[in-house]
Amino acid sequence: MEVIVFSKPHCIECNMVKRFLTDYQIPFEVRDCSHPQHLEEVKAMGFLGVPVTVVNGTPVQGLQPDRILELVKAADKQDLR
Repeated sequence: MEVIVFSKPHCIECNMVKRFLTDYQIPFEVRDCSHPQHLEEVKAMGFLGVPVTVVNGTPVQGLQPDRILELVKAADKQDLR
């Protein structure tokens, strides 16, 4: 399972997403969108702002812990097969 959080420094929602993932012990990679290449990745997905959390290729914009958990659980089930 791969989880990527596109964020910016000092973004409150971004920090909440990262804290949520940490609290649930879900490993994740952070891509700082103050670097132009990461911001371009977010734009290529059709989003203009952060946070964007990508779980196994499925993007979720904003602070949506229920949706993120749903995707993580689905990924875990696939990994068990």
